[in-house]
Amino acid sequence: MSTTAARQIASGKLLLDEPLEGVVRITIANERRRGALDQEMLDALAEELGQLDARCLIVRGTGSVFSAGYDIGDLDGSDLAEAAERLVAHPFHAAMEALERYPYPVIAQLNGHAIGGGLELALTCDMRVAAAGIKLAMPPGKLGLIYSHTGLRKFLDVCGPAITAELFFTARNFDAERALRVGLINHLVAAEELESFTLDLARDVVACAPLSLRGNKRIIRTLRAHRWHLPAEVEKELVALRESCFASADFHEGIRAFAEKRTPEWRGH
Repeated sequence: MSTTAARQIASGKLLLDEPLEGVVRITIANERRRGALDQEMLDALAEELGQLDARCLIVRGTGSVFSAGYDIGDLDGSDLAEAAERLVAHPFHAAMEALERYPYPVIAQLNGHAIGGGLELALTCDMRVAAAGIKLAMPPGKLGLIYSHTGLRKFLDVCGPAITAELFFTARNFDAERALRVGLINHLVAAEELESFTLDLARDVVACAPLSLRGNKRIIRTLRAHRWHLPAEVEKELVALRESCFASADFHEGIRAFAEKRTPEWRGH
């Protein structure tokens, strides 16, 4: 069905093709790492998004996971705070900003589980179509991580404070049916229908006037941004709060426990 052959970027961990005229599709092809996003992928994503001009963009994963978020598996214990901040606070944020600035509608095709930063990636898209049986979760609490205020704002926008609180305060998995009920996803379809349903949705998007697509998206994004406008000193305080976790004992313990597949022993600082 694709009108172009897939182009590899980020050492083949991201693929770009054009499944329909006017539609570009980005595939996260890092199945070995459960769709995790490393710095090379994030940098390539930010750069590529700035050059695309398709009237609809689809972001999808491969295998059983859409994306497990940023890749914390390779963080080195000797400079954990610096390495974590370098990955989480900068390349990831830049890639999400580039995706949010994309001038035309973006559809997340959730082939599998969307976890942590992978779920934020999905929420940064304008619409989400999910395959039955997937799970969505935000596990920062299990890692001793304070999440970014820009990321949390997306959850508050999409599903409100009560659901955001449950996601972040319990780290529980939400099944796809509940995700649909609370507004985390737009459509839930059988796995074998996911690609055709997503392409039909994209086909409807590109049938609309480009001027309307760009204009309406800009207005929606602008209204959302100004609703959450923060004074500069407050934003600086929230950024500092978030960055403080990278040097904490709990964050170091959370990362070690994740790598060792054990329950963390929290110290509270």
